[in-house]
Amino acid sequence: MDNQPKEEEKKPRIKPIIEAADHLSLGISMVVAVVMGVGIGYLLKSMTGISWTFFIGVFIGIAAAILNVFKAYKKQKEGYEELAKEPRYAIKKKLQDDEDDEDYGEKQY
Repeated sequence: MDNQPKEEEKKPRIKPIIEAADHLSLGISMVVAVVMGVGIGYLLKSMTGISWTFFIGVFIGIAAAILNVFKAYKKQKEGYEELAKEPRYAIKKKLQDDEDDEDYGEKQY
């Protein structure tokens, strides 16, 4: 009976916190990417004196934010594909003939 509390202590308690922070980090990384792009644009504008170079930096920041979203999507998709391979979540390829027999023709009442 003394072994049970020790086994429960060995379970990673911080795992849900890390997963939540990982999902939260996507939103933070988007904001940081855009802010850094604006900073780069401001730096380019102040160095060159040309006002349209500011928008180059803004575009770089937005592109980086979109790239972060794409990477997160790709990571989630891989996780779902791994989950789909588990037998308990597998979809049956062939249903029973009795369940599939539905008449989609003209209805006669």
